[in-house]
Amino acid sequence: MTTDRQRKANQQNRNTWNANAAFWDEHMEEGNDFVNILEWPPIERLLNPHTGQRILDVACGNGLTSRRLAALGAEVTAFDFSRDLIRLARQKPNPDSRITYLVVDGTDGKALKKLGSRSFDCALCNMALFDMAEISPLFRTLPRLLKPGGIFVFSLTHPAFNNASSVHVVEERTRGRLITDYAIKTSRYMTPFQQRGVALRDQPRTQLYFERPLQYYLNLGFQNGFLLDGFEESAFPPGYPQKYPTSWGGKYSELPAVLVARMRLEP
Repeated sequence: MTTDRQRKANQQNRNTWNANAAFWDEHMEEGNDFVNILEWPPIERLLNPHTGQRILDVACGNGLTSRRLAALGAEVTAFDFSRDLIRLARQKPNPDSRITYLVVDGTDGKALKKLGSRSFDCALCNMALFDMAEISPLFRTLPRLLKPGGIFVFSLTHPAFNNASSVHVVEERTRGRLITDYAIKTSRYMTPFQQRGVALRDQPRTQLYFERPLQYYLNLGFQNGFLLDGFEESAFPPGYPQKYPTSWGGKYSELPAVLVARMRLEP
């Protein structure tokens, strides 16, 4: 059951995403390096979108992934709780009119059920579960929305290495010669927590991140009839340029910034 505290936090984030919508849309465009290198390749492998599929794009933002799915031939129902992000999404090209955009709150189980019983082959939630104050309603409702054997693919900033408490560290040490180490220091992981942060530098407002350990997501899936049958962790390749000295890039190539999981409904 969603608590008053969760509802208040969810409304705060909705207000934040409405305020940041234009900035996000302008700076994200059709995908940055996180999307193009870390997120989309494993999503495409695990989701395998193709002509004839009906796909639910959960918390679609400005429709970036919706357009990619539609360009591959899928029929896409895409929703977000931010009316301003959906307004911007509707202004973008809609390949062969394959995308239907809706304003729906992913924490509202009743609203989710109205999307259609056993209507979708697949569901995708790209980089959004940590923006949702409560994710149990979504995991409970997805089995009703997906066809038998349907799959749910979600991506996250890696809960262990890229959560709101993580700090990028550069250290120099001597071992016969001067060595520079690039590392991640994190102080919280096991206990869910929320903390303010930014998705893009200089965005107008900070947002709430709802951080949870990986077991939280997987157990919710298992409890609602899903099996985990695909999993990838993504890191930038060695040598990949970094815009800022401690931003994600090739010097952190041994540390995954993103994970993508595929869960499938039990037969």
